Amino acid sequence: MLGCKSQSPDKKDVITSIGNDIQIKEFVISPIYYIDNIGLLTLSGHGFKSSDSIVLRNKSIAVDIKCEITKLNPSNIVISLSPSLTDGKYEIFVKRDNFSKLLGETNILKAFNANISDKTGMTIKGTVFSNSKGLANVVVSDGESVTKTDENGIYHLPSKKTNGYVFISIPSNYEVKTVNSTPQFFKYVTFNQQTSEIIDFELTPINNNDHVIAFLADMHLANRNNDISQFNNGFKVDINNLAKEARAQNKKFYAMTLGDQTWDIYWYENNYGLQEFKNQIKDFDFPIFHVMGNHDNDPYSSNDFLAEDKYRNTLGPTYYSFNIGKVHYIVLDNNLWLNADANNGVIGDRNYKATITQNQINWLKQDLAMINDKSTPIVVAMHIPFYSTPNTENSFSTKLTNATEFVGALADFSNVKIMSGHTHINSTAVQENTKISEYNIASVSATWWWTGKDGYSNNHICKDGSPGGYGLLENDGTQQKLYYKSIGYPKEYQFRAYDLNTIHITAEKYAINANSSFKAKVAEYAGEYAKSNTSNEILLNIWGYSPKWKIYVRENNKDLIVRRVTKYDPLHIISYPMKRLNANANPTSSFVSYNTSHMFLTKASSPTSTIEITIEDEFGNIYRETMIRPKAFSTSMK
Repeated sequence: MLGCKSQSPDKKDVITSIGNDIQIKEFVISPIYYIDNIGLLTLSGHGFKSSDSIVLRNKSIAVDIKCEITKLNPSNIVISLSPSLTDGKYEIFVKRDNFSKLLGETNILKAFNANISDKTGMTIKGTVFSNSKGLANVVVSDGESVTKTDENGIYHLPSKKTNGYVFISIPSNYEVKTVNSTPQFFKYVTFNQQTSEIIDFELTPINNNDHVIAFLADMHLANRNNDISQFNNGFKVDINNLAKEARAQNKKFYAMTLGDQTWDIYWYENNYGLQEFKNQIKDFDFPIFHVMGNHDNDPYSSNDFLAEDKYRNTLGPTYYSFNIGKVHYIVLDNNLWLNADANNGVIGDRNYKATITQNQINWLKQDLAMINDKSTPIVVAMHIPFYSTPNTENSFSTKLTNATEFVGALADFSNVKIMSGHTHINSTAVQENTKISEYNIASVSATWWWTGKDGYSNNHICKDGSPGGYGLLENDGTQQKLYYKSIGYPKEYQFRAYDLNTIHITAEKYAINANSSFKAKVAEYAGEYAKSNTSNEILLNIWGYSPKWKIYVRENNKDLIVRRVTKYDPLHIISYPMKRLNANANPTSSFVSYNTSHMFLTKASSPTSTIEITIEDEFGNIYRETMIRPKAFSTSMK
């Protein structure tokens, strides 16, 4: 049997003259041909000659492939395709002697099984396979319908093709191919409901029961504030080192963004959008899953679905699920884009609601119904927090407009964690009666890259005083440990201690270049720190704190009373608001210091005593500082 032979990109090597006299009658071309490993393609029509050859012209790479006719029938011909033939759009020519004629255009796609039978109403079908064998019970979805593969790895979906893709819920102990750090768990489809498409997924077996996943909130890359250099020299170095460390311990390493990868208002102003972000992360050597944030919507659109088009076409589904080891991960888009007064070329109000759309709720229920073991650890990732920030009494409320229905969908599961971003602060909400805990994770961009900008504070700090960073979830089977990783610091760095005797924020010290008008605003932004404090108080900022943590402070071998308080972080005040005032500019309201409740206050008996601080997290890890007082206060303090 003869195969195909690639020719030079110079099309004249194969097609020399137009063959108007070549008469091929009743030639019928399908919009898509699926080719299995045998590589035979049947073309309907008559008038072919045994001496003819068929030329396939790949339209994307300008290469012609000449194929001989291996079987000539009265109403069709069969040609053999090379195994090296790539998926793509092809023009089909018949070549006779030195003449050729264009017969039509089609898509040629490889399929694990090109002969899957059609089923009435089913518009997408395919096989999920590994090592040349179909895999049973793999969950497949288009975001509306959810099904499982049969014993041969075959699935059918009655898809309306609304979202333009189909995806699998990657099963435990398998991985998909990763391209430029993006895991290929989804594939795009046509929007033609009349076409039954074959979409296959290939999986690679891997033991990932022991794995680490990083949660990366609010990168806000926009090509401003030196964000790209800060990203590359800080975050990128930090997480690559952490991934290397995990792999050295035989742990699989993954990452997931938590929304706001970009900054919508600068998509067009700075020509920096989702594709530029995707290019920025393509060199990471671990899979990165993605969550959609409100700033990842198109600011020119006021339609929630249409505003997501650029995201879907660049990063993939806006909601989906996957499994790593014993853990089931669910990604949701919980920002309903309103963007009043937007139009083509006009940026709207960029407003939104914290809502999980009904189609996602419907999908979520179907996805969870596929899990038989209700003790399976569930991790839900979404951008806007589900809970409000807890107060000092650990009281909080829900923020989603349809929180009740969301909780109801998860009611059967006993171990649910929510990972969220959006706020640029750390907060942990533990809700025992619903079995749902949330870890609202501070941002990679900290204060939107401001404090590390050239000429500012030369640090990287969030609004609540947390260092810029990301969350780490370590999983060993069903055992899970979570901690916050500060960029540029060891993972043992979990709190900062202040000697309030040394903190006095004045215009003379922190806004020396401000004019009189902006100097007058210093007290407003400095708050209680505008006045000198000689009360021998110690303030602790414990950014990963949850009610399960323990705090011990000792002075001269005596335990001091520690109480939880709500305060502004003084280091953030001098790192952002004071730097803005010093430049005769008003601090942006969204970026100013946050009144946080992961603060703890105690009082020493002397201004010069040494304080021993010990903090134990819920996993038994111990973090310590021996605080020599007076402790200096500056933008470079730890």
